[in-house]
Amino acid sequence: MEHIKILMIEDDEGLNRGVSFALEQEGYAVVSARTLQEGKALFEKENPDAVILDLNLPDGDGLRFCKEIRQLPGDKAGTAVLMLTARDMETDEIMGLASGADDYMTKPFSVAVLKMRLQNILRRKEARSDSNPAASADSGEDAVTSGDVVLDRKTFRAFSGGQELDLSMTEFRLLQYFLENKNQALLKEQILQRVWDTDGNFVEENTLSVNISRLRKKLGGNYIRTIQGIGYLWDEG
Repeated sequence: MEHIKILMIEDDEGLNRGVSFALEQEGYAVVSARTLQEGKALFEKENPDAVILDLNLPDGDGLRFCKEIRQLPGDKAGTAVLMLTARDMETDEIMGLASGADDYMTKPFSVAVLKMRLQNILRRKEARSDSNPAASADSGEDAVTSGDVVLDRKTFRAFSGGQELDLSMTEFRLLQYFLENKNQALLKEQILQRVWDTDGNFVEENTLSVNISRLRKKLGGNYIRTIQGIGYLWDEG
């Protein structure tokens, strides 16, 4: 992991040092900042593979910076972003994900879980940079298909109409769950538990509806049907 560079933007000095040290022990190269201005400068200079970004910084808003990253040209727009924050309201999580974050963690948190989530979003980023076409995903036991949608569980890539989809890890897991349960009515509670509630954390239904809306737009089709008062269904047609 020596070639993987992480930018840690966190104003709490003890937390910044602790997480940075833990990641360096795993073999990551870590650069850290305690202000948004310093973080932006390091982002431009170091071109990190991932950013661990606090929402509340003394000189700015992490949400705004995440949106700025997603609007950058070229590969920088695809930089993995893991939000790390003391904001634990469900609406804050929705805002974080809507800004383009790949994942969202609230303080206090487990460093072991942070490492796992960081590893997951980096694995997806690496898979997306692979030059293999969609056709290569449409084969083998790791591929799940429905109509013109193809999802590869091994490389964490998904395609619609032959074009690769730009999905967050949450959207990828959501799409995977739908494709593995095609033409089956899924309760909202089932989806929340399967896609989000892996750590025993309570998640509001609004989080699901926001991500469903984003996934529908990216798919550009009518695959996901709303079953009023119950949940959703992937309609293969």
